[in-house]
Parts: sequence; C-alpha cells; structure tokens
Amino acid sequence: MLLHLVCFKYKADVDADTRRQHRDRLAALKDLDGVIDLKVGFDVVHAARSYDAGLVITFPDRAALDAYQKNDRHVPVAQFGVTISEHIVAVDFEIEH
Repeated sequence: MLLHLVCFKYKADVDADTRRQHRDRLAALKDLDGVIDLKVGFDVVHAARSYDAGLVITFPDRAALDAYQKNDRHVPVAQFGVTISEHIVAVDFEIEH
C-alpha cells in the first residue's frame, strides 16, 4: 500500500471560510477510484513549523496514486489548493500494514 501525505501552509490573507471550503473539497475526494482511506484536518498545535491543513490518503499501489493525480475531480481541487497556499509539501511512501 501507499500513503500520500500533503500539508498546506495557507497564505496569510486566506479567510477561515476559504480554508474550510478547501478542506471540504479535499474530503469530498474520498470516493474516487483507488482511494482506500482519506482523512483531512487542520492544525491544532500552531507551532512555528506547523502547516495549516493536512491530507492523508491510502492507496493500494502507485498506479492508483498516479490515476488520482490525473483525475478530473482531483485536478481542480489541487489547483485551488495551490492558489490559496504559500507552501505545499508532499510525501508518498509504501506502508506494509
């Protein structure tokens, strides 16, 4: 299995409603083909190194991740995230359990 992690640092001028809309749009992707599990949430620590929101998706394999990246429902959500974020980090790694 593959774990896909994405963290978003929103631009300072992005309001709470837009942040919530982004998280809601991410959460709505949970029923896409190949998604085993999807969780999205917001930061509660607020440390200097913290990001504002995080996304964790479990896929069965790399092919499912690749298909997700190109999915017509995912692409506009990803583009929306880019427009409201000052920085985005991602990591994808294999998990055994």
